[in-house]
Amino acid sequence: MTRAEEAVQLAAPLDTLLIEAAPGPAQRFLPDASTAKFLGRLASRPRTSARTLGTLAAEYGRIVTGRSSTKPHPKDRRFTDSGWKTNPFLQRLVQAYVATGKTAEELIDAADLDWRDDTRVRFLTSNLMDAIAPSNVPLVNPISARVAVDYGGLSLAQGVVNFVTDMRSAPRIPKMVDGSKFTVGENLAVTPGSVVYRSEVFELIQYTPQTEQVRTVPMVLVPPTINKYYSADLAPGRSVIEYLVQNGLQVFALSWRNPQAKYKDWGLPTYVQAVLDAMDAAERITGCGRALMAGACSGGSIASVTAAYLAATGKLDRVAAFSLLVTVIDNTKAGEPAAFANRPAAEVAKAMSRRKGYLDGAKLAEGFAWLRPNDLIWGYWINNYLCGNKPPAFDILYWNSDTTRMAAQLHADFIDIGVDNALAQPGGVKVNDVPIDLSTIDVDSYVLAGISDHITPWQNCYRSVHLLGGETEFVLSRSGHIAALVNPPSNPKAKFQLNPKNPVDPQEWLAGATTEEGSWWPHWVEWLAARGGPERPAPRALGGGGLEPLCDAPGTYVFEK
Repeated sequence: MTRAEEAVQLAAPLDTLLIEAAPGPAQRFLPDASTAKFLGRLASRPRTSARTLGTLAAEYGRIVTGRSSTKPHPKDRRFTDSGWKTNPFLQRLVQAYVATGKTAEELIDAADLDWRDDTRVRFLTSNLMDAIAPSNVPLVNPISARVAVDYGGLSLAQGVVNFVTDMRSAPRIPKMVDGSKFTVGENLAVTPGSVVYRSEVFELIQYTPQTEQVRTVPMVLVPPTINKYYSADLAPGRSVIEYLVQNGLQVFALSWRNPQAKYKDWGLPTYVQAVLDAMDAAERITGCGRALMAGACSGGSIASVTAAYLAATGKLDRVAAFSLLVTVIDNTKAGEPAAFANRPAAEVAKAMSRRKGYLDGAKLAEGFAWLRPNDLIWGYWINNYLCGNKPPAFDILYWNSDTTRMAAQLHADFIDIGVDNALAQPGGVKVNDVPIDLSTIDVDSYVLAGISDHITPWQNCYRSVHLLGGETEFVLSRSGHIAALVNPPSNPKAKFQLNPKNPVDPQEWLAGATTEEGSWWPHWVEWLAARGGPERPAPRALGGGGLEPLCDAPGTYVFEK
């Protein structure tokens, strides 16, 4: 797997980051109450602190005299170049850096903080260590030095140009992708179909069947509200929508509008109604009164609320089966972002987006990048600025850079859900005064997670198994967030895990799971087909029931900036 592909696994949306996205990620780099607790604990344990720092001083002595055996981790890509080992000065510089990082971790361990404070302090420390890495320094980095010599310093000049260009506008982070290689509608989002319904909030795309027979029950796919919908229809051979229609499913997908300030009042009820409208349209067109509902990431949260709303209003029979893809419903200790979520910060974030009318997607992209700076900041810093290169051309990274805004009210609703963990509590969320209880979704469910997902941790995704009321199949892909979705059968490294038992403890589930070779897509198609009704001849034309095609896929909303 390439560096770009590994980075993609970390570059995806997470609802709990919405709190800090409005003010920006800078707050995570400033000392706070957790830092004060950390320093207080060290001060209260002077012998332990002194012993740890003394060990570091002794190690510095061994480094200077060439007697140290300290080495960076063999998988640390920053120091794999031979120059770090053959140059005595650079070798000692790396040893000192590694020794300092290990000591910082030992001091944090010794402080014995609670989960939230420990996570905050480790995050601050790791970001500072990542920033001061010798690999980030021009000419000190041996790769940068060689390129500068080879090109007579022009690489550094080009790096300055790249830096100024990137910092000119948000998100002020190194550019991750060469966007000149991609065009939506030409080599991205090209599965044939038509927009068959358009509202102020979304366009509904019906995809052209690619088999002679199709399942009677249509699928309605609810994409995330951050970035564009086409992560599900990325490129030929890498599109899950394409794969579904090639295997006899009738597929409808929502394409959300990119909200401007005038749509600031669009909240969770607005988006739930949009999903209901999409289901109505799909049912009218197909003549089937039920649908296979699927939601991904934040779209999965909306789909969950919609299904529970239907259950509460006596209409759950409209949902033939329910799929939840890389979606966290229970936010308990949901990774590093959750450690920064608190009510005062939440109120500040809500007020900021309310004043503007929306949360800027570029701000959120910046927050995502700083969540894993070693991969998503400093790797591109070296490539773009120290070496003066263009970033790679990679389709998922292009999708990730194609950001959208989030209406202020939806931003506020998601924040309240995240801080209060409201969806995990029956009645914790209400839509149109209707209490939402996920346990009332007693249809069969398919829950997917990615084992290396740093955005929606798989353990939190797994907890949905015990929140939903029906029989649930939990599937664990051996990849990260969006990489779990873009997981075609052509991927030779694809694997996933299954376990027919669903114990309460996710680690117990993992211990009893079996590993299957290949993509989970065929497994999902088989599961959907078993719940998609009998086959019938594929329709000869798109639309129906009074709804006619308005334009070809990918529609118009996907192009709104």
